[in-house]
Amino acid sequence: METKDKIARLSVTEKALEVIWELEKKNGELMFYQAGGCCEGTQPQCFEKGGYFPRMNDAMIGTINGHEFWIDRDLFEYWKYSHFTLDVLDGWGPGGFSLETSLGKTFKVHYRLFTPEELENLEPVKRSE
Repeated sequence: METKDKIARLSVTEKALEVIWELEKKNGELMFYQAGGCCEGTQPQCFEKGGYFPRMNDAMIGTINGHEFWIDRDLFEYWKYSHFTLDVLDGWGPGGFSLETSLGKTFKVHYRLFTPEELENLEPVKRSE
């Protein structure tokens, strides 16, 4: 997925997009946040927009259907050379705080390393202040 000749850092599977559409109907605007541990582990969490506030210097790596996808600043430093693909599985994730839990689903991210050519032309990240 490219935008203005830049390589996207984030994509989504069709199955995950279907769950997102269902969540939009129920909850309106959404946001995603992937933390670096604790209760939710490193599972991506889906909230109503404004339901979670990124910490200073967290990274917004892209959007899914117009919804921002934020990464914990320390986790981003570890995964910044990787493409994220948001997917969904049947069952409950470790935290249960995410909106898709009510549907018996849990979001998951698949990673792959960027090629050297892709690394030279990545979309910029937005940092929280």
